[in-house]
Amino acid sequence: MKYVIYFLGAAAVCLAAFSTLSAQTPNPADGDLFPEGAVILFQGDSITDGNRGRNDDPNHIHGHGYVYLIASYLGANFPEKNWTFYNRGVSGDTVARLSERWQEETIDIQPDVLSILIGVNDMGNETPEEYEAKYDRLLAETKAALPNVKFVLIEPFRSGEGGPEAACPYQEAAARLAEKYHAPYVALQDVFEKLIAEGGDECRWIWDGVHPTTAGHWIIFTRWLDAVRKADF
Repeated sequence: MKYVIYFLGAAAVCLAAFSTLSAQTPNPADGDLFPEGAVILFQGDSITDGNRGRNDDPNHIHGHGYVYLIASYLGANFPEKNWTFYNRGVSGDTVARLSERWQEETIDIQPDVLSILIGVNDMGNETPEEYEAKYDRLLAETKAALPNVKFVLIEPFRSGEGGPEAACPYQEAAARLAEKYHAPYVALQDVFEKLIAEGGDECRWIWDGVHPTTAGHWIIFTRWLDAVRKADF
């Protein structure tokens, strides 16, 4: 019973804060976020992966995280737009590992919108400068192959003792790249720190310093929508 109450409490906080985001009360303007027939691809590490299926079973292809929430909300409310959502996140990936599978799992899909969350596994394995250079090269190569693609860059985040400080230089690098490529930047560190400070329970949002809970994924979903709404796609 304790765990059921805990889960419902976390969900209630999210639903109270973002009650306008539901299949029953969609924001009509969200139907104009992307052109009709657009392909939206999500790339990244385990946070994006969300234990997604590796076959064509539509019950599992988007995983159980923020990608699922985005695809569910937009797909259910605007079916006439014929948007297609792909999740190609892979647990453990760094920017370098993304590069190794980029042709088949990004370029060949030919997305109109490419959302990327990468960096937490680079922390401690790559310097911020190496991370930024490799990330920049990946984005430049993608633009060369897909000139019309629109990027959405999501801020890598950490919680726990020393986590925010360790993440900061990588976040600054990602923010610079978002500015360079005129991409919406989905800032997350600030909102997670605020929620943790107000609620006094870090594990309600990020259970191990890296991976969001169900409630935490809802935060990414809403922040992603907010950032994309302000962009011109």
